Amino acid sequence: MGMSIRVDWVEKAERLTPALHEQIVYPQRIVSIEKDEEAFQGWRVHSLEEAGALHEKSFGKGDSFTLDFGDHQVGYIALTVKATGSPPDAPLRLKLVFGETPAEIAEEFEQYDGWLSRSWLQDEIVNIDVLPNKSELPRRYTFRYLKVTVIDSSRKYQASFADIRLYNRFLRRDLSKVEPLPSSLPEDLRQMDRIAVRTLQNCMQTVFEDGPKRDRRLWIGDLRLQALANYVTFGHKELVKRCLDPFAGLPLVGGATGACVFEKPEPHVDDTYFFDYSLFFRRRLPDYYVATEDGDALRELWPLAWEQVELALLKVGDDGIVDDNAASASFIDWHSSLDKQAAAQGVLIYCLKRTRRLALVLGNKSTAAKLAEQIMQLSHSAVSRLYDEEKGLFVSGKERQISWASQVWLALAEVLDQEGNRRLLDRLFAVSPDIRPNTPYMHHHLVDALFAAGDHEKAIAHLRAYWGEMMKDGADTFWEVYSLEDKRLSPYGSHLVNSYCHAWSCTPTYFIRQYLI
Repeated sequence: MGMSIRVDWVEKAERLTPALHEQIVYPQRIVSIEKDEEAFQGWRVHSLEEAGALHEKSFGKGDSFTLDFGDHQVGYIALTVKATGSPPDAPLRLKLVFGETPAEIAEEFEQYDGWLSRSWLQDEIVNIDVLPNKSELPRRYTFRYLKVTVIDSSRKYQASFADIRLYNRFLRRDLSKVEPLPSSLPEDLRQMDRIAVRTLQNCMQTVFEDGPKRDRRLWIGDLRLQALANYVTFGHKELVKRCLDPFAGLPLVGGATGACVFEKPEPHVDDTYFFDYSLFFRRRLPDYYVATEDGDALRELWPLAWEQVELALLKVGDDGIVDDNAASASFIDWHSSLDKQAAAQGVLIYCLKRTRRLALVLGNKSTAAKLAEQIMQLSHSAVSRLYDEEKGLFVSGKERQISWASQVWLALAEVLDQEGNRRLLDRLFAVSPDIRPNTPYMHHHLVDALFAAGDHEKAIAHLRAYWGEMMKDGADTFWEVYSLEDKRLSPYGSHLVNSYCHAWSCTPTYFIRQYLI
């Protein structure tokens, strides 16, 4: 797939580019990372001494130290290094390794065998020819822990680190903009909210990035959830608009919305297409309109949203069910065994219902009536063809697979009434199918479905069971992938390349602020 650029939309987005501001952050502790099978991914951090003690130490060939910056950071590292002993007679060669988690520091990157590029792993070889030296590394890093190893110096001198600092460059929406939670809220939920807000904040760069370590670009699935969290915290509505416009301006050939957009060297759409993500462009508009009452943007973007409706409906078979090709071209969740047909059907109905509301806001009564008819037909097909009365659950695909994702998305689509959805979700938890959610993205939709069904108690319990467990495992920002059964799970073949500050995991703050205060 290629792209045809709608220049006016791209230019609108570029005019909304926000300025980033800078804050200096210093390391807090010198630490060691030791093997411990009881700890997350098998590694535990031990505090050794205050980071200020580093100034008094010298390091020769083969020596190393690890710094803890106290919280998850995004920015640029600056080093001030001098020589101790005799005058330096050879360059200083350093290796820097940056880790969001202890495992990234403790495990050798040379052993990496994942299928994403090795270049995503954060390490750097730095050669310093003249000492003393002050330098700032040009690449942006995302980390909490920094390991510095002296690869070589010479026999005549050692290296002393007079200063190591981070220039944290961020969007000026500091935490003072975020409404404090009431003290009556339980402490674990207050802490969960703080971590979720930190996750969102670190992904808010000049666009809503999916992850500041990886992939550093704008994915529409992540954007949808980031925007929800943003509306109830930082309230940066201009950034949401900036991120909507590129999807309008950079469609794939044939008009479908691409799954993600690159910001640099100039805005351009990736050639990745997901059926469900293309639908989420129009799903974003109702949320944006409710939050901003920006009728002009709604009218401007409506034609593209309607185009996505027309393209999506072409993917529905004569039986009223999303066809196999569209289902397999959906993301839904990172799960290699997941049959996605039923979930894709749910996504389609869910998004059509929100699109119909927009049509009514715009006064397009005939369009709203047409959508109502489509919704009724698709919902009838979902219940008549996918609902197994005996099992009390929806099935998916030729193998009639039962998964969490199928139940969640058809509950969100409200093909049953609220009481029916509540029974469906109760049955889901009772049966607990093996095809489980693997990401906070899918767990978000599970919690959303529970709240929509009126089961607030179970929704809160699930926030605690999933994100709360992540907190127990040491999360200072929430992660891209997290399985309670396999803490090293990675869709990419290695947990080292997972993102441990990821946009789609930030929505506990949305649920807490939307439903609990």
